[in-house]
Amino acid sequence: MSVEKIDTLVIGAGQAGLAMSEHLGKNGVPHLVLERHRIAERWRSERWDSLVANGPAWHDRFPGLEFSAVDPKVGPDDFAPKETVADYFVAYADKIAAPIRCGVEVLKVERNAGRPGFRVETSTGVIEADRIVAATGPFQRPIIPPVVPADSGILQMHSTGYRNPGQLPEGAVLVVGAGSSGVQIAEELLRAGKRVYLSVGPHDRPPRAYRGRDFCWWLGVLGKWDAAAQEPGKEHVTIAVSGARGGHTIDFRRLAADGMVLVGKTESYKDGVVRFAPDLVENLSQGDANNRSLLDEADAYVARNGLDLPQDPDARATVPDAPCVTDPVLSLDLAAAGITTIIWATGFAVDYSWMKVDAFDASGKPRHQRGVSTEPGIYFLGLPWQSRRGSSFIWGVWHDAKYLADQIAIQRSYMAYHDAAPRAPEKA
Repeated sequence: MSVEKIDTLVIGAGQAGLAMSEHLGKNGVPHLVLERHRIAERWRSERWDSLVANGPAWHDRFPGLEFSAVDPKVGPDDFAPKETVADYFVAYADKIAAPIRCGVEVLKVERNAGRPGFRVETSTGVIEADRIVAATGPFQRPIIPPVVPADSGILQMHSTGYRNPGQLPEGAVLVVGAGSSGVQIAEELLRAGKRVYLSVGPHDRPPRAYRGRDFCWWLGVLGKWDAAAQEPGKEHVTIAVSGARGGHTIDFRRLAADGMVLVGKTESYKDGVVRFAPDLVENLSQGDANNRSLLDEADAYVARNGLDLPQDPDARATVPDAPCVTDPVLSLDLAAAGITTIIWATGFAVDYSWMKVDAFDASGKPRHQRGVSTEPGIYFLGLPWQSRRGSSFIWGVWHDAKYLADQIAIQRSYMAYHDAAPRAPEKA
């Protein structure tokens, strides 16, 4: 049986894979994109029903296509619904004529022995490629910490399994994790009439908008999107932001005033009782400080540049602390509290177990510089802080893909010279 061969194989057809395909195409690099499901599958099947993009449509998109071209109802300042986001990527794939092959799972990647390139085992056969781009992104394996046993009698699910309040049994809900997913799910459940407990860890809490400009704009003009990659171990900062219901600033103290019970970081479980760290007030205070810091920087920018932007005193307004803040709950008997569901909004881990190449550290994380692996011929795309703070976002991954495509083109030019150069005669 003949083996299919390709110059560059891109694995994954989400935002990273599509961006990579566009730039490879512009550089004239023959390539193929493999996707085990559908284009942008996670937006369709691993997100809750009411999810919208966390950034406005004018910002969170590729340069070559506006959301309104896919859905005329989505204006520049709107937050696109998840199905529209998935449709957007399908439309973009059509626009750039991306060579995508769906329904093909990559099972193993290994380097060829004694010759260039890689052997790739897939669910439909073997492919050989000179280069591999792992564009599977950071959301590969949902993490549920081993805190509450599976046989505890409590329904437990990761945020990827949550769809809507109607799927949950009667009773209260504990949501663990106060990033964008956790707080949006908790707020939706509270508005649906559920008794909600939210476990809040360290986080950043930017304003949704300030003085008439979305926080995405502020992070742009203040240079924060282009902040250099952080030091190892500090790449991920939990950010509490929401585009739900037209977009609004997340304020945990207001949620508590509205009836949500805030608790600190979830630590342990024993005999039906969950215990929390005594860090709630500290976490809230640090989030508030982050919020005020961005407001201060924005005010300074307005003054320095003489911009005519309206004052926004409501952005600094506060509410009295609820009892759960003044007297934090440190332990909770789940049965006594009527909690029947725990939703773990605790993020994801990378999983490159299918890549049998020397490109990872002892913890399984890629060793790379701006996505260029320490293993020649291997590239990564869509990683948090790959080159800058904005690398995980739609527009950020597009810029990172351009860099990788340029590096691939450079390597191809060297090999083209090698193949064309005359060979020096061997000495007798």
